[in-house]
Amino acid sequence: MTAPASAPGAVDAYTAAQAVQDASVGHGARSFRLWRGADGSGAFTDYTTEVNEGMVVLDAVQQIQAEQANDLAVRWNCKAGKCGSCSAEINGKPKLMCMTRLDDLPADEPVTVEPMRAFPHVRDLVTDVSWNFRVKPRIQPFTPRAPDAPDGTWRIDQRDVERVQEFRKCIECFLCQDVCHVLRDHHLHDEFIGPRFLVYAAALEMHPLDVADRRSELKEDFGIGYCNITKCCTKVCPEHITITDNAIIPLKERVVDRHFDPLGALVRLVRGPRKP
Repeated sequence: MTAPASAPGAVDAYTAAQAVQDASVGHGARSFRLWRGADGSGAFTDYTTEVNEGMVVLDAVQQIQAEQANDLAVRWNCKAGKCGSCSAEINGKPKLMCMTRLDDLPADEPVTVEPMRAFPHVRDLVTDVSWNFRVKPRIQPFTPRAPDAPDGTWRIDQRDVERVQEFRKCIECFLCQDVCHVLRDHHLHDEFIGPRFLVYAAALEMHPLDVADRRSELKEDFGIGYCNITKCCTKVCPEHITITDNAIIPLKERVVDRHFDPLGALVRLVRGPRKP
């Protein structure tokens, strides 16, 4: 006995449902929209490529580059979430391409990949992030106090040591810089150093051995007042550094205590300025 043939519409519906199911478990063809262009101009180009379970966005981009777009410019290095080179905007959000699994993205819509928006566009998915490397030398370097002991060593409370360890996890992917509205939307690069370097300044200011005072620079030269603590930088950090609560807010408090506290000003007038 022969089974009755299915209606064409039912077959089409089954095929479509199966395709969505395959994509949801990481199999089959996926659609991608990659930004192509140079020097700030360009447009999205659509690609389709086969994907497998466990693939990340960088895998798919490299596959497209190898098979369909040999001239596609994309920056990457370690492919392990430690070098920060493959930063981009995936479905409109700053992410590392090597740490964004396709399984975690909607299977029924194209995956869009475009360059970071806070920095000058070079070509395709590559931006010029050299501004960040010019910012860092402007911050006063680590300046240790004199040793406590005759043998040239220091005595430090372990809690003070642990407080700054979180900030050392930064891989300088600059995703926090990219998502910050002060840099991304208002382009105040000459007035604001951005979350990454506020973290760097916090690591120095809160170090138990450091004696340099960077509070006036934070207020006048580094634009800490521009930050309105939206916590968007914390949300995109691939190293899960608590940028806003543990770095920026304590720095803001130090700046306020130094420049806007009348009682503190009176005390300093009497005994002279001291670093807390």
